[in-house]
Amino acid sequence: MAYNKADDIKAFDRKVWLSSPTMHGEEIAYVKEAYDTNWMSTVGANINEVERITCEKIGCKYAVALSAGTAALHLAIKLAGQELYGQPLPGHGTIEGKRVFATDMTFDATVNPICYEGGVPVFIDTEKDTWNMDPVALEKAFELYPEVKLVVMAHLYGTPGKLDELKAICDKHGAIIVEDAAESLGATYKGVQTGTFGKYNCISFNGNKIITGSAGGMLLTDSEDAANKTRKWSTQAREAAPWYQHEELGYNYRMSNVIAGVVRGQYPHLEEHIAQKRAIYERYKEGLKDLPVKMNPYDADNSEPNFWLSCLIIDKDAMCKQVRGERDVCYIKEAGKSCPTEILEAIASVNAEGRPIWKPMHMQPIYRMNGFITRNGNGRAMTNAYIAGEAVDVGEDIFERGLCLPSDNKMTAEQQDVIIDIIHRCFA
Repeated sequence: MAYNKADDIKAFDRKVWLSSPTMHGEEIAYVKEAYDTNWMSTVGANINEVERITCEKIGCKYAVALSAGTAALHLAIKLAGQELYGQPLPGHGTIEGKRVFATDMTFDATVNPICYEGGVPVFIDTEKDTWNMDPVALEKAFELYPEVKLVVMAHLYGTPGKLDELKAICDKHGAIIVEDAAESLGATYKGVQTGTFGKYNCISFNGNKIITGSAGGMLLTDSEDAANKTRKWSTQAREAAPWYQHEELGYNYRMSNVIAGVVRGQYPHLEEHIAQKRAIYERYKEGLKDLPVKMNPYDADNSEPNFWLSCLIIDKDAMCKQVRGERDVCYIKEAGKSCPTEILEAIASVNAEGRPIWKPMHMQPIYRMNGFITRNGNGRAMTNAYIAGEAVDVGEDIFERGLCLPSDNKMTAEQQDVIIDIIHRCFA
């Protein structure tokens, strides 16, 4: 059934977005500089400065500006694969046929680059405390697949995972970490910026991120050799010869100096954006405290998220009946209860944008034959099971009961109050 909004709630004249770019003016000056100096390609002052600022902000030694966070992840995995297994044969990826442990509840850009390099993702279930990779499940995965030497982990919605535990497990098993910090730029764990905990790390400047270039990403590392390889691979792997000499596979992955100008103008506003996002999270938390819902959690003792997206999860006993197919969904309204679909329809009815939680990778048709490990073992054999009343498949449970709320830092407090009111009405 569809949600019918109350007559006294007027739709917003302008759409309230989930998370849209917030521009300040400095950006256009740097873009104009690229134009005026005619440095419009993949070299120029903006690129050099953005790489310098990134190293300074995050605390890494080297940053390589690339066309997208996905490009950064691809080259990070290529670096790790070459380190672990050597130079591949022509036409083969660096991790051809090798299993790689990966975050399960994430955007598929975290996982797809594993396949670009011929690897086989094995998905590690989510833990409830931060909605990130479960260290207990990761240890179980190493028991089942002790040969694995590469782990790709993301920080969901800008919230750091349990990094001490995850790193200790990877170190114990001699595994390299590729850290996907695409959503968590500016977030810290025990005072240290995300994007520094793996050997090869990635951030994103996609249009909806905490700061943006409209596109773009960075590979972060403390290895000069890795940074040099990344710069070479990202510019079609040209050798140092008078002609175009190519001895290995390359890519057109370098960031444009124009895009870098936008990022350069955004960087001074990173902390401002984080503060605005945190205020949105706290207003939702206060406004929804009397409902049978909880906000997306984080470890307040050890981490400081960037609060990129505010999310909620509905208590189990407050969920109305909801059934999702591959592309369709239906629900039955029940008094005092609601579900993500009803709330998202209600939000959309006033010209605001929410979205479902990332559908876990092990539930995606493309990856349904891949391994999936929970803290209790093989998740494929236990999906939808409960032990002592707790979901075995934590990621699927969060996906079924959770949603992302409008989190745009240009949303006014009055607009957010309307959204909070609408959520209350869904439970009436």
